[in-house]
Amino acid sequence: MAQINQILCAIDFAEYSPIIADYANTMAQAFNSDLHVIYVAPTLTQYVGFQVPPSSIENFVGEIITGAEDRMSSFLEENFSGDLSVKGHVLTGYAAEEILNFATNYNIDIIVMGTHGRKGIDRILFGSVAERIVKSAHIPVLTLRPQEAE
Repeated sequence: MAQINQILCAIDFAEYSPIIADYANTMAQAFNSDLHVIYVAPTLTQYVGFQVPPSSIENFVGEIITGAEDRMSSFLEENFSGDLSVKGHVLTGYAAEEILNFATNYNIDIIVMGTHGRKGIDRILFGSVAERIVKSAHIPVLTLRPQEAE
């Protein structure tokens, strides 16, 4: 039987993130697993060459991280029971890359995350973090579309 000791729940604080959290919470309780909830903030380093001083970008990213850490604390309190071992993490970088690195570094057994289900030009412009993770992960990935999760 598969052992699920470490669960990674990747969120973006979108309106359906509590639904994703509920699935991860249910799995963690069922398997008596540790749960890691992560949010990945963008670094914005790709904009340094656009006549924007690097210090301005660094300050802006710092504010994003501080806000995300505050939001993570609230999110954990609102969406997870006190019985579980739940830890929140705010990372910076490219979401898919950071999620996969985290999964490797923390010996994660399964990733639970949402997908926006973008199509057409939105998919071309924004890509799909979930798709990259599903294609690259060496562990199971449970993806939930907002429409299907509701």
